[in-house]
Amino acid sequence: MKRPLWTCLTALAATAALTAGLAGPAYAGDRGAPKSAAKVVAAMQPGWNLGNTLDAVGADETAWGNPRVTKKLLSEVEKNGFRSVRIPVTLGQHEGPAPDYTIDPVVLDRVEEVVDWALDEDLYVLLDLHHDSWMWTNAMPTQHDEVLAQFTRTWEQLAQRFRDHPRTLLFESINEPQFAGSTGEAQEYALLDELNDTFHQVVRSSGGKNADRVLVLPTLHTDSGQARLDELVTTFTELADPNLAATFHYYGYWPFSVNVAGGTRFDATAQQDVTDAFARVHDTLVARGIPVILGEYGLLGFDRHTGTIEQGEKLKFFEYLGYQARTTGVTTMLWDNGQHLDRTAYTWRDPELFAQISSSWKKRSGTASTDQVFVRPGAVTEQTVTLNLNGTKFRDLSLGKHKLKQGKDYQLAGSTLTLPAALLQRLSGTGAYGTSAELVARFSQGVPWTIEIVNADTPVLADATGTTDAFAVPTQFRGDRLATMEARYLDGSNAGPHSWTSFKEFDVTFAPDQATGTILLRPAFFAEVTDGAPVVLTFHFWSGAVLQYTVVRSGTAVTGTVG
Repeated sequence: MKRPLWTCLTALAATAALTAGLAGPAYAGDRGAPKSAAKVVAAMQPGWNLGNTLDAVGADETAWGNPRVTKKLLSEVEKNGFRSVRIPVTLGQHEGPAPDYTIDPVVLDRVEEVVDWALDEDLYVLLDLHHDSWMWTNAMPTQHDEVLAQFTRTWEQLAQRFRDHPRTLLFESINEPQFAGSTGEAQEYALLDELNDTFHQVVRSSGGKNADRVLVLPTLHTDSGQARLDELVTTFTELADPNLAATFHYYGYWPFSVNVAGGTRFDATAQQDVTDAFARVHDTLVARGIPVILGEYGLLGFDRHTGTIEQGEKLKFFEYLGYQARTTGVTTMLWDNGQHLDRTAYTWRDPELFAQISSSWKKRSGTASTDQVFVRPGAVTEQTVTLNLNGTKFRDLSLGKHKLKQGKDYQLAGSTLTLPAALLQRLSGTGAYGTSAELVARFSQGVPWTIEIVNADTPVLADATGTTDAFAVPTQFRGDRLATMEARYLDGSNAGPHSWTSFKEFDVTFAPDQATGTILLRPAFFAEVTDGAPVVLTFHFWSGAVLQYTVVRSGTAVTGTVG
C-alpha cells in the first residue's frame, strides 16, 4: 500500500509542532499523565461507554430513550471504579452541506461540554466517530471523493476544537468501519487504510496537543479475525507513530451471544471463542508493542434486553472475558446503552452482573455449572453441581447467614458439589412453585456464586387460536423456565427464521411471559413459516422438561394444539 509523501512526514511534523511551541498552553490534566501510548491505554482500564446518547440518530441525545447527560452521571461512573469513558458521537446528521460540512455549533459545544465533564472527573476520554460508519462513510466504494472530503472536514473540525485538551483525551477514527457495494475485502482494507491515514494526518497536522495525542485505529468491522488484525498491523507499521493504539470489539460466540442455535450455555465452544479472540489480539498486536483497547464488549442479545441470556451463563461469560483481557493486556470498555447503569437513579439495574464484571478487572471468581437447581415437589432426589474453581479454593456453602456443614448438609468431592435429597426437601419448604431458597458458594477470592433452589413441575400447555401478529401458547410454567425452542416441519426440516438450525432465536421469534402465563410467538417467526404446513415446536425448559406443540398458519390465522 503506497502512501503519499505527507504520510511519511507525519512524525517529523509532529516533532516540529512540539519544538515550535504549537502544543498549546499547559493543561492541568496533563500533569503526571503517562507519556507512552501503552501507559495511557493501561491507565484507562477499566472503561465504560456512554452509548446511545451523543451517538443517537435523531433530534438530540435523548432520541434513543436516554436522558441528557449530566456531570453527576460521569461522577458516578468514576465512583464505580471506571477510569475511562468512551464517548461515541454521530455527527453526519448535524453537518451542513459540502464543501464545508460545518458541524452544528450547538452540537459541537455539547460534545465538548460532556468531554470536559468527564475530564474534570479525572476520567480518560475516548472520543469516537460512531454511527457515521453506516450512515455515510460506508458509501466510500461508490462515492469515494465525497466521503473522503466529509470525513476530512469532520476530523479537521474535531481536531481544531480539542487541540488544546490534555492527552487524557484520545480520538478514535471511526466506529465499526464497513463498506457497501465494494468489490471485496481487498478494496475494503484499502479504503479503511485510507480513512485511518487521513484521520492520522488531519489530527497530527492540527498542532497543539494533537501532535502527540494517542490516536486509536480500528480493524475492519472492529473484528478480531486474523486477516483484519494483520491488515491493521500493516497500517501501524507504515505510519510508524509511537502514539497509536488499536481497537476491536467483542460480543462473544454468536449463537450464545443472541441465544440461537441452541446456544443457551457458556459452554466449551463459547469459552474457546473468547480464548481464541484474545490470543489473536495478543499475539498480533500486544506482543508487537501495540496497545489495544476493547472498545465495546457485552452480549448482542442485550440489545433486546439482558434477560435473553440466562443469568448464570452470562455471569460466567463476563468472568471469563475479564480474565482473558487482564492476562493478555487489553483495556476493556463496557458497552452500556442505558441498560446497565441507570442514568437517573445512578444504580446498576443488575447488581449481581456488575459485581461479576468489576471483580473480573482484578481477579478470578469461582463459578459453577449452573445457578439453578430444580426440585420436583413429592419426588425430591439428590442433585449435583460442578464447581468451576478458576484457580480459587472453595470455602463454604451458606443459606442466608447460616453456613451449611460439609459432610452433613452437603458433600464435596473434588469439584463436584452434591446436594442431598434431605437438604433439598428441607429447602423446598411448602413446595410452592418458584424459588424457595438461595444457596451461596464462597471461594477464596472473587464474588460468591448463588444457586437458586426452584420448586417446579412439568409445565402444561393448552390449545389456542390467534393471528400471526398476536399468537401466544397458554402455558402453566409451574415454576419452570423456558430455555429455548425448536421448530420443524413434519418432514423434519427446519422451520422459521435461521433455517440452518432448528433452534430459534430467543425473544426475536419466541418469548416466555411468566406474568401472563404464555409463550409468545413473534410475527418474525410466522413471517418465515410456510402457509398451511404444520410446524412442530419443541420447548426445552431449564429443568430438563421437553414439550411439543403444533402450530399451523393459514394466511394470518394461527391455530395451536398440544403435541
